[in-house]
Amino acid sequence: MGWVYLIAAGLIEVVMALSLKLSDGWTRPGPSALAIAAAAASIFALTKALGQLPLGPAYAIWTGIGSVGVVLVGVLWLGESVSAVRLLCIALIVAGTVGLRAIEP
Repeated sequence: MGWVYLIAAGLIEVVMALSLKLSDGWTRPGPSALAIAAAAASIFALTKALGQLPLGPAYAIWTGIGSVGVVLVGVLWLGESVSAVRLLCIALIVAGTVGLRAIEP
């Protein structure tokens, strides 16, 4: 169940970041409220995951899901640029999180 909480926490983190972008500097109440709620929900789910998973790899995977997810949302939905260097950096994030999981006993 820890993995379910961890993946949910990472995906909710993406919602939080997108909501921050859409809040327009906290001037739009709907996206602002969603950002706050998503941040709280993400931390709650991460806390539940950490009850069953080791801290280091779990935190790295949470931030990795959030980082890669936000980049993908930016590219696919917000029209942000794609470059070979940007794709390499995403691959390095994924490789690092998979590596941390692979070496955990």
